[in-house]
Amino acid sequence: MLATDLSKVLYINLTSRRCWVKEKPELFRAWIGGTGVGIKLLEKECPLGADPLGPENPIIISIGYFNGIYPLASKAIAMFKSPLNGNLGESHAGGRCAVALRMAGLGAVVIKGRSETPVYLVIDGEKVRFRDASALWGMESCSTVGRIIRDIESGGGIRAIMRIGIAGERMVKYACVTTETYRHFGRLGLGAVFGSKKLKAIQISGRESFKMKDPKSYRQIYDSLFNTFKSPLMKKYHDLGTPMNVLPLNATKTLPTKNLLNEQYDGAEALSGERIAESFLGRRTACAHCPVSCIHVAALREPYENEPYFYKTKMISYDYEPIYALAAMLDIRRAEDYLRLMDKVEEVGVDAMSTGVALSWATEAMERGIIKPEDAGGLELKWGDYRAYIKAVDCIARRKYPLFDAMAEGVLFAAKKYGGEEFALAFGGNEMPGYHTGPAAYVGYITGARHSHLDGAGYSIDQKMACSGKAGAPPEVAKLLFDEESVRQVLSSLAVCYFARGAYTLDVVSKCFRPMGIEISADELANIGRAILKAKYAFKYREGFSLEKECTRLPARIFERTTPLGMLKREDLIEAVMAFERLVRGD
Repeated sequence: MLATDLSKVLYINLTSRRCWVKEKPELFRAWIGGTGVGIKLLEKECPLGADPLGPENPIIISIGYFNGIYPLASKAIAMFKSPLNGNLGESHAGGRCAVALRMAGLGAVVIKGRSETPVYLVIDGEKVRFRDASALWGMESCSTVGRIIRDIESGGGIRAIMRIGIAGERMVKYACVTTETYRHFGRLGLGAVFGSKKLKAIQISGRESFKMKDPKSYRQIYDSLFNTFKSPLMKKYHDLGTPMNVLPLNATKTLPTKNLLNEQYDGAEALSGERIAESFLGRRTACAHCPVSCIHVAALREPYENEPYFYKTKMISYDYEPIYALAAMLDIRRAEDYLRLMDKVEEVGVDAMSTGVALSWATEAMERGIIKPEDAGGLELKWGDYRAYIKAVDCIARRKYPLFDAMAEGVLFAAKKYGGEEFALAFGGNEMPGYHTGPAAYVGYITGARHSHLDGAGYSIDQKMACSGKAGAPPEVAKLLFDEESVRQVLSSLAVCYFARGAYTLDVVSKCFRPMGIEISADELANIGRAILKAKYAFKYREGFSLEKECTRLPARIFERTTPLGMLKREDLIEAVMAFERLVRGD
């Protein structure tokens, strides 16, 4: 077996504090790592009907063949049963965790059980140490936890530290896991699963190296890809990052604002990638093995209380989706106020999109009199009041007061308890992403395995159709989403950043395998992608998910706002969703 092969799965039982390694080369060869291996392990390790916050729900972190070998292959994949939607939980994180796993000689880690006391794990190659995390439990800041573990633990080679904040400890159902300070396993509540297991953090390190079967052709392929990513193709991501989307989306009236009461955001200019970079950009950074440096970090200078002329500088990352959720959706119009709120979200460890959508629903519900201030401990939520929102985020993380305890369960749970379901913006149990571009976006939110804008790129399909001046028929939209999501399963199995999707065509991916001694055609890769998507849906169906039922829960709000392709029609969305299901089932 070549050193570039993936085969080892590390199993960790938190209850018994045991660990062992199994060799599974056939699993990795058949499913090419990452998402593919993750869903097959989840299918095997997660019992039918398991409580998402129970000890039997596994945490699976997997990587792919390209991690640590090709540029922009920087993602690690987490699979679990989601406490937020009750079926498939899947989240992707950049940073160093994928390369650290590769250097540890591991293709995947499976964590089950529940510790009696708080614990963090130190994984060094195939060795695992269980550390007492009692002193870290309840600590205010995710970044502080990471800094302490970095100081306490040694770690040769490349190392990564994943950790949760107080939101994860309190099992807020959209709590995230932070890795390398500025990257996250953000969506669908992995942080809550960590918290349910009393697992505060994981450090992974390794010193492995590997050798290509054909180093000359590898170098040629690598250089070609590297030069592509250093070309103008990726310049926009380097210069402005994803906040470059703020102004174009706002100009086309596709940026959801004030809980989608509007499609255009008055604060867009001040919160644009251009303006934040001019006034606040402190530095750029990159995930491991990536020359693009799309991570933009703002430097926010804040005065110390009662200390004139004495300031501290906070470094806060910013991206389009948090700007949508924590600025546009809450009608916050100053970049510094958004950054202060973002800092609080990072500190407690909650998903920015879910938090912003939940807060925007609560603000509208309070404005309508559906929610009373006494439900929120006397706190009044008003559009643009960032100070109130900062207090609300803290209350959600700590589950204080009836309203915020309900919101910690997700916006749908809170809306069912208090009312206002017609404007609670969630799909498949996951709070809405930031694209109101047309029918393909919403069909993608409903049908995507993660209910994410990144599944089938529906927003991009809408934008292309808007440019042509004609919306596609529902079956056409379904086919485009199915085909795109199937291809993306290959990329997330390898595990490549979706920003690189234009360069990593299936033909290029096939070529990239050859220096490793692996022959796999573009057609074979396409078949693997479709098989992975169908395996994900098989797990979702197994756990009670129903596309037909999801179609009965569509929020009325989305049919009240126009898109560049006209008003959405409920019957068209349902037709497209059912056409997508037929493709998944192979009918």
